[in-house]
Amino acid sequence: MNDTLVTLVGNTATGVEFRETATGGMARFRFAVTPRRWDREKQLWTDGHTSFYTVWAWRTLALNLAGSVSVGEPLVVHGRLKVREEEREGQRRTFVDIEAVAVGHDLTRGTAAFRRVMRGDPALTARVGSADRPGDGPGDGPDDGPDDPGGPGGGAERSGNKRATGRQKAAQELVSVP
Repeated sequence: MNDTLVTLVGNTATGVEFRETATGGMARFRFAVTPRRWDREKQLWTDGHTSFYTVWAWRTLALNLAGSVSVGEPLVVHGRLKVREEEREGQRRTFVDIEAVAVGHDLTRGTAAFRRVMRGDPALTARVGSADRPGDGPGDGPDDGPDDPGGPGGGAERSGNKRATGRQKAAQELVSVP
């Protein structure tokens, strides 16, 4: 197959819409990409024209996107470029879609803490404070901590370790700034 693969760096423009389908989950969101250039005359950065793309994701990637991405967050999107034309209300319009292969937060603009998803546990992909996340599970209570296997930095049940690793301890110390 001769697909055109692209990598885009930008910000989420809309919330992630997630739906279950017969073949698995499907998610989509709008993605804004604005080039910045240094203006030598004015001695400052200027924004170029913003391009908008619809990003589509399927199955596990779709589910993980729904639990990980919010409006305005900086992302790197890698996927197949799809250009389509439609006629709406007598006008021909061009739409540019990206069928995502991989999506991640842009770490040049902030920090992120990766959480591996255990199959069959949808609570692990729910956003913190989300109504989808159960309130009584491990990692939800104020007393949950590094000694709690299900709490932040835990994972003793999953990895077989009795103590948090240096990487887990470092992840606990990272503070997310909105």
